[in-house]
Amino acid sequence: MKFVLSYKYRFIVFIIILVILFCYFLVVPHIILKGKKQVIVEYGNTYEEEGFKVFTIFKHVDNLKITSNINYKKTGKYEIKYELSFLGFKIKKIRIINIVDREKPVINLKGNNPSVVCPNKHYEEEGYEALDNYDGDLSDEIERVDNHNNILYTVKDSSNNMTVIERNIIYEDKEAPVIELNGGDKTIYLGNIYHDDGFKALDNCDGDITSKVEVSNNINNNKIGEYEVTYKVTDSSNNITEVKRKVNVISPPDKGQAGVIYLTFDDGPSASITPKLLDILKQEGVVATFFVINHNNSLNYLIKRENDEGHAVGLHSYTHNYKQVYASEQAYFNDLNAISNKVEKIIGYKTKIIRFPGGGSNTVSRFNPGIMSRLSVEVHNKGYKYYDWNVSSGDAGGAKNSNDVYKNVISGLSKNKANIVLLHDFENNTKTLNALKDIIRYGKNNGYRFEKITFSTAEVHHSINN
Repeated sequence: MKFVLSYKYRFIVFIIILVILFCYFLVVPHIILKGKKQVIVEYGNTYEEEGFKVFTIFKHVDNLKITSNINYKKTGKYEIKYELSFLGFKIKKIRIINIVDREKPVINLKGNNPSVVCPNKHYEEEGYEALDNYDGDLSDEIERVDNHNNILYTVKDSSNNMTVIERNIIYEDKEAPVIELNGGDKTIYLGNIYHDDGFKALDNCDGDITSKVEVSNNINNNKIGEYEVTYKVTDSSNNITEVKRKVNVISPPDKGQAGVIYLTFDDGPSASITPKLLDILKQEGVVATFFVINHNNSLNYLIKRENDEGHAVGLHSYTHNYKQVYASEQAYFNDLNAISNKVEKIIGYKTKIIRFPGGGSNTVSRFNPGIMSRLSVEVHNKGYKYYDWNVSSGDAGGAKNSNDVYKNVISGLSKNKANIVLLHDFENNTKTLNALKDIIRYGKNNGYRFEKITFSTAEVHHSINN
């Protein structure tokens, strides 16, 4: 027999169930979460609890337990559990925390952007890097696409955030070539053929284009004057460079007369020697050349006397300090200009005849390799003539007395050359003072003439040793 509840009993059962549920909700505590049940937190940040409430009609419930498995160092879905126990019941709520990375990686391009490249060359990568807030260094993950006029760099991080940047490539050449001349301006003698010292042309895109240099000049070697040699070159992008070299055509110097004696005195003036030397020269009617250095200004009158009595005043050095003088080309010319300016104030004009400290063959300058080779050219370019010697008295070296000085000089004299004699008029050099008259009389008795060095006197040079 089938049992069927009447509508009356069904209604009663329904009411009982409602009462039971109502009692449950009244008696059993309830956890109510504030805020969102699913929360998104950006990587690098932390979740701040939004709060919750627990309801019950009987008493305050304080045994709520909150647990979490959140790892803020790693993206993913995590849970915060809110749990409490009540009369054998387990009440639980869950809040979902999603740690996400929505920050794009950063691509840094090294070098230039845009980058200028020679038209006839390919762009050479200057470098790049990719850094991500979550994944760190992603440089090896960059995809590089070369589109000739631009390069695209693309990278994705582990959260699929993508960055794309572009490097623009400009193919052009606006840089002119460089022409380097061997040597500087030149001087040639009237009637001589001009020989170029050479040149080199380099271009940033085309490389060595020396063969493309066009050389022209307006030199007339049969006429004294200042001329120019023009060097012109054009690269493949039509950038043009033009440089010029000055060429002076001058009268040839006096070739020097065989049998002439040029007495030259270095390192003066001195108070004890120079006045007495000048007296002897005056008595004998002989002129000489004095290559002076800087001394106390009280001796300036001796430089003036040398000039006033018809002798040549040349330039030797202001400091005569080898380390200082030969420290550089600029240091040498600073020293030379200093003694030149001093002498000009005393005698009233610039003298252009010089003698290097230590001579052109000196080795004291070897601490600066090659400086004498360079200076021997530069002094000529600046309008000077330099004179070494071909007869040495030894008065600053091996000669022990005036007789040694005399013998050294007369043994070096020759009727077949112009004799430039090295002597010194530094302080207390009595060896030279006592030998001078005998040297002059020997020269006169043997048919020599005495002259001073002028700008037209043929230069006498030693071999360069540095």
